[in-house]
Amino acid sequence: MQNNYDGLIVFLGTMDLEATDRFYKEVLGLTLYKDQGLCKIYDVPGGGKIGFCSHLSICKSSDEPIITLVTKDVDLAYVNLTTSGMHPHGEPQVNTQFNIKNFFTTDPNGYIVEIQSFLDEGGIDI
Repeated sequence: MQNNYDGLIVFLGTMDLEATDRFYKEVLGLTLYKDQGLCKIYDVPGGGKIGFCSHLSICKSSDEPIITLVTKDVDLAYVNLTTSGMHPHGEPQVNTQFNIKNFFTTDPNGYIVEIQSFLDEGGIDI
């Protein structure tokens, strides 16, 4: 079966679209792809998009969903995040179970944001 898909957008709810916009643009450095008024959609380098909509509910439990951004330099991402005034949940660590280096923070909606890099050759091509 052939598909005609051109991309991916994951939409999540937000109660404060402007605070979410500042976090994803100014703190994480994502580029705003489209402002639809009730929704803002951001380009994720490497492919795909993430959108936040004020008319959708925030759906989360204590540890999910996890929004993961992949980078080649977790330590630099950590420095950038902390110098912008954010307080990650801890310093970057190597996770041997998944063969990654990562750290976590929380966005204005309470969603967990993971910054990670793959330590093997079989990860995402970034």
